[in-house]
Amino acid sequence: MKYLHAMIRVHDLDATSKFFTEGLGLRETRRMDNEAGKFTLVYFGAPANPESEIELTYNWGSDEDYGSARNFGHLAFEVDDIYATCAHLQSLGITINRPPRDGRMAFVRTPDLISIELLQKGAALPPQEPWMSMANVGVW
Repeated sequence: MKYLHAMIRVHDLDATSKFFTEGLGLRETRRMDNEAGKFTLVYFGAPANPESEIELTYNWGSDEDYGSARNFGHLAFEVDDIYATCAHLQSLGITINRPPRDGRMAFVRTPDLISIELLQKGAALPPQEPWMSMANVGVW
């Protein structure tokens, strides 16, 4: 058996694609528009392991409520520098819901409310401001 991908339904394909590419540095690996089914599939892979993908499914014109996405759980990514990653995401207007106070773990959410866990590669970084003082925001 081989793990292939996780699928997320999205309402705003452009905003969520930007989150994964510009925010997290993933690369679009392929895209498929299905005229008959009225949907678009876009796949993203991380540079270190592009074969394990995230699939975004956009159903054209759908107003279906996907809920808060809390029942999904989260996707997790290992990052080289959790502080730099969180600062970069903040610069793009992304809220850091659970700041990396411990130098090890943070949580953010995509534009479609999917929780993303960010984990520091290797040992935790020494705690530092402004992260140590930041409170949790919302849910993740």
